[in-house]
Amino acid sequence: MYVTPSPQLSNSFNAGTTQNVAGKRIYEVWKGSNIFFCGGRLIFGPDVRSLLVTLVLIIGPVTIFCVFVGRHLRKDYSNGVAIMIILVIHTFIVLVFLLLTSGRDPGIIPRNAHPPEPEEEMNSPSEWSGGQTPKLRLPRTKDVIVNGVTVKIKYCDTCMLYRPPRCSHCSICNNCVERFDHHCPWVGQCIGRRNYPFFFMFVFSTTLLCFFVFAMCALRIKKLMEGDPPHTVWKALQRSPASAFLMAYVFLATWFVGGLTVFHMYLIGTNQTTYENFRYRYDNKANPYHEGLLRNFKLVLFSGIPPSKNKFRSKVQLEVPNIVPTVQSRESIDILSPNRKAVDDIDIGDKSAWSTLVGAEAYQDVHARNSTNGSGNKVLKHGYEDAFAEALGGEGSRGGAFRAPVSGSNR
Repeated sequence: MYVTPSPQLSNSFNAGTTQNVAGKRIYEVWKGSNIFFCGGRLIFGPDVRSLLVTLVLIIGPVTIFCVFVGRHLRKDYSNGVAIMIILVIHTFIVLVFLLLTSGRDPGIIPRNAHPPEPEEEMNSPSEWSGGQTPKLRLPRTKDVIVNGVTVKIKYCDTCMLYRPPRCSHCSICNNCVERFDHHCPWVGQCIGRRNYPFFFMFVFSTTLLCFFVFAMCALRIKKLMEGDPPHTVWKALQRSPASAFLMAYVFLATWFVGGLTVFHMYLIGTNQTTYENFRYRYDNKANPYHEGLLRNFKLVLFSGIPPSKNKFRSKVQLEVPNIVPTVQSRESIDILSPNRKAVDDIDIGDKSAWSTLVGAEAYQDVHARNSTNGSGNKVLKHGYEDAFAEALGGEGSRGGAFRAPVSGSNR
């Protein structure tokens, strides 16, 4: 199996390019298009308003049933109260699955703080020659082996990472999502590895709710047809327009959520995602993720929810460049500096060579500070090397903040 590489933490920000983020939390400076509630505890897609429509489509019919149909069932049947309790509990379960689907991290892969290291082209020289540097490139795709099958993974320019297998970048949420299935406008969220089981249970439980409401409304119509005096079906529907409306409503809804349930049961049984089914079509080639019917259901629905890779409530961590004054080696000066002779002169003890290497003004300042102060005492008693170090490093130069490039023989 392919193991997802660990990207750099998404709560890292470059101090040189990021402003006004110190002290803030990750969700407050999030680069995706998500919307957060409850202090970053709930994460939704940018189209979270469509969730309100879904809530109305679920709670509205249930409320109509309780007010106009359920009260008659309580009178007509001894277990009418149990019918109402079952309906309310079932509706509550549907809403819980909806919230777990819509309000959680679907499996967002953290963005890299920096792009990965480019690779040197195979045919380019490994050493610099003729003033030319080797050509570095960042491959757009890479090949990985998944269960013996070669799978291509793509580089994401937005997240600056190579997407793991089955990962895709959602253009709506602007995030790379692990095991991306699709972006569902009805729940206002991407469907990925961390919320797909809840999405399936939401669709499945909603289908069962439609069946239950339809059956209870039909029971109400049947009771009217058997009443005294008896009624025809048309007369019974006229006596209970709420039942007629709900039966028509859930009949249409069942075609949608019921068909969606059957389709996703097929996807789970073959271990596919909606994105893979519509784009890749495994009909004519091997599916590297298919491990048998029962095994697929276990992997998708009962393998547990992995922890989120993002800590939205954590404080932003600034990447402060670790600038340590260093002295260039002789070889680096050979390449990058024309003052090779000055370096050689310093190594053999020629103090005047400092003016060539560091500039005349800096040298004169060092020389003046190392002269006598009128009473015959030296201001600095450690030679030009320490004088130059103190001129650059200030009072802490003696503590090792900066040391001039001097030869050990001259100390």
